[in-house]
Amino acid sequence: MYTPFSVPRIILRRSLAIIVGVFAFPVMVCLPVSTRSKFYSYLYRYWLKTSDKPVWLQQAESWSKELKIQTAPRVNN
Repeated sequence: MYTPFSVPRIILRRSLAIIVGVFAFPVMVCLPVSTRSKFYSYLYRYWLKTSDKPVWLQQAESWSKELKIQTAPRVNN
């Protein structure tokens, strides 16, 4: 249903996120914290995206798997 990005595309996206973050840092220092946090939140989501699946859906699926692992019943032998 969702197609994963190729490795070169992921590397290019992450490199671009680093470059934008580094160049935006001097400007971000002068802006209010709320604006700064929104910008870096967008960069973080851009960094995480490895397919055309929405980031929130991917995170929700991974969190539900972690929850199932943590709440699995223990077997006493």
